[in-house]
Amino acid sequence: MRLAKIAILSVLILLVLYIRLAPSDPERWHVMPDAVTDEDRRNGALRIRDVGGDGLQRLHGIILATARTKVLAGSVEENIVTYITRSRVIGFPDYTTVRQLESQIEIYGRQRFGHSDFGVNATRIDGWLRALEQGG
Repeated sequence: MRLAKIAILSVLILLVLYIRLAPSDPERWHVMPDAVTDEDRRNGALRIRDVGGDGLQRLHGIILATARTKVLAGSVEENIVTYITRSRVIGFPDYTTVRQLESQIEIYGRQRFGHSDFGVNATRIDGWLRALEQGG
């Protein structure tokens, strides 16, 4: 019985380490779907907004102020940036790609592991958009 508990605990530790340490391939995550509309998905969310020509620049600062968030690929100058945001406890990665097309921004947030993000990406993106609208 004790050996089984140790084995289960070891597997859980290895799983958490894999989630935290698995590399994030920019070629896989630094992409946008062909068509972006306002849509909530089981594993993420899509948003499109008319924000003016400097929307990505302003949103970039808001996103980088989010805890445990950093740039994975791209830049504001390229008009497309992919961010990785990790959950607090286990460090589950979520990827958010933001692209500026003239006066519109397209946002695509999704999780890496699991089948449902329980609305986490939609909530995060909608909070960023509210902050952007408020001049943040």
